[in-house]
Amino acid sequence: MSDSVRLDKWLWAARFFKTRALAKKAIEGGKVHYDGGRVKTSKNVELGALIRVPQGWDIFEVEVVALSDQRRGAPEARKLYAETEDSVQRRAKEAEARRLTNEAMQHPLKRPDKKQRRDIQRFQRQQGE
Repeated sequence: MSDSVRLDKWLWAARFFKTRALAKKAIEGGKVHYDGGRVKTSKNVELGALIRVPQGWDIFEVEVVALSDQRRGAPEARKLYAETEDSVQRRAKEAEARRLTNEAMQHPLKRPDKKQRRDIQRFQRQQGE
């Protein structure tokens, strides 16, 4: 553990990103927020800071609990931060909404055969005219 760690290194060590380059790209793109605002890659992380990090469909809001610039196993990386209760509830609610949306969508039981594909293509051409 070290006393000052750059934000991109900390995000990499906490396993939010696979590489430091990806962490840097996310920070520079304004995807990662540190204490509610955009920051530079070289920002030193402080204990107790709130960081918002996108992960796929979800946005994690975590509080920095420990500092490290070394990437270790996932159980150790999990000890570097504590996810806020609000973030956990929001992610669960959004995951449930995605699940319900996917259940509501009707998926075909099989792929269209040749005649059905021709009918679909004919329909699409007519809509384009």
